[in-house]
Amino acid sequence: MPPLPWSEIDTVLLDMDGTLLDLHFDNHFWLQHLPQRYAEHHGISRALAEAELLPLFREHAGRLSWYCTDFWSRELVLPIRELKREVAHLIALRPDADTFLQAVRAAGKRVVLITNAHRDSLSLKLERIELAPYFERMISSHDYGFAKEDQQFWFALRQDLDFEPPRSLFIDDSLPVLRSARTFGIGHLLAVRQPDSRQGPKDTEEFAAVEDYRALLP
Repeated sequence: MPPLPWSEIDTVLLDMDGTLLDLHFDNHFWLQHLPQRYAEHHGISRALAEAELLPLFREHAGRLSWYCTDFWSRELVLPIRELKREVAHLIALRPDADTFLQAVRAAGKRVVLITNAHRDSLSLKLERIELAPYFERMISSHDYGFAKEDQQFWFALRQDLDFEPPRSLFIDDSLPVLRSARTFGIGHLLAVRQPDSRQGPKDTEEFAAVEDYRALLP
């Protein structure tokens, strides 16, 4: 990947899960831990639990409800916050993400976290990983009522932050989110090659991808 044109970048917008944090926690929670707890709660087999949950997950993917702990607590009649806490030891920083954040701040860039994670999930992760000091702001898409996949999220962000989209870098592991940012006019976009450390690299299609944060240092 060629070096980033840092002289053309004022604002750095960063996703959290899969970008700064290892996606293994989230994948393990949704695909392993939650189906197991759901099966136990309803007295059904794990296979039946997955057969009930996976269509629901597909139905809500990419919508704000997918990221909302309150929604899933109501929908599944399970305490999602508490269940996440049971596997919180899996929350981990991606290699050198903190080095990158430190360097970008030291270079005088505005650094803003923009996550689809619900505030409950964000709080749990901030208990485990000290991210807050690196950021001017930490914004959840729930603050605006629109997921990052939606153009209205970006309009709300532009109004809130007063940043210049063409002079902004955005890093995210979600291709639909990156495409939404591109449509809005964000000038510099990067995907993430391996969001989950326990899974192989992914095809980031038309987007260049972060493989090592040290290679991006300003």
